[in-house]
Amino acid sequence: MIIGLTGSAAAGKGTVADFLIQKGFQHYSVEYFLTQELKKRGLVADKDNLNKIYTEFQAENGKEYIIETLYELAKKTEKKSVIESLNCIEEIEALKSKEECFVISLDAAAHIRYERAMNKEKERIISLDEFLESENKEKISECADKADFKIINEGTIEELKTIIYEIVGKLESGGKRPSWDEYFTEICRAVAKRATCDRGRSGCVITKDKRLLVTGYVGSPIGIPHCDEVGHQMKTIVHEDGTRTQHCVRTTHAEQNAICQAAKNGISIGGGTLYCKMTPCSTCAKMIINAGIKKVICEKKYHAGKESEELLAQAGIGIEFVNEEIENYLNQ
Repeated sequence: MIIGLTGSAAAGKGTVADFLIQKGFQHYSVEYFLTQELKKRGLVADKDNLNKIYTEFQAENGKEYIIETLYELAKKTEKKSVIESLNCIEEIEALKSKEECFVISLDAAAHIRYERAMNKEKERIISLDEFLESENKEKISECADKADFKIINEGTIEELKTIIYEIVGKLESGGKRPSWDEYFTEICRAVAKRATCDRGRSGCVITKDKRLLVTGYVGSPIGIPHCDEVGHQMKTIVHEDGTRTQHCVRTTHAEQNAICQAAKNGISIGGGTLYCKMTPCSTCAKMIINAGIKKVICEKKYHAGKESEELLAQAGIGIEFVNEEIENYLNQ
């Protein structure tokens, strides 16, 4: 997770960054980035030089350049990070376009921010009018409109900390943007609700280049009675080692139905990724191989899935499990 901070001068961005550092966030700062560049050039890191080099970077490399650079640095650490401070719409949009990246905007009444600024400023004292004239109110407002969270910081430091930690908690517990695998696995669960055999209630999704191609769920062939209507058609399979397993053979599996849908509608699934509830059976695994699927992602494991895993491995098809747990159901 990466959180970017934007907002008015002296609204509390530095304080929020400190709170996030206390929560284990790695800190990145636009001002620090610019200061280091000025040092390389042998220049003093005063306000005028900081503004000058910031404008120079934007003109030469694009307005989103600095944030893109800080994002890449943050991404390499694989830690939660905070970037302070985003100063234009282009920077905010660049960060928000990335997965698990969010922006918090801070503001407060002008007289409150002025008092904070003057308490912090030990040498250069300016009037409230001069303080306000230095701000680009329109740009600040536009940036705030683009933020995921807006905070009016006019209370105590403890109140601000509580708000920030609530936001972080929300993002960590489910408010975050899902990964592509999480996204398609969730769609797979929704598809499974259409299933008509309660021993599996399985769904399947086939995607390619992050685009959903076809779906399928376990159910009887078209026009044939479903398990939910007439009951299961059970068969006992005796394996080479003498073990016996129970299977319902009334239905077509979710993976098979998805592949059939692709064939019926002329949709190429070669090179795609297949998402399913549990390890495909050996018949499904063979169809997956011949259909040209390159990757299989299962929510759970199937209790008799070893043969399928070996088949897929021999064919050079990757198989991953969201959860190492074995799916349990009646008469397994």
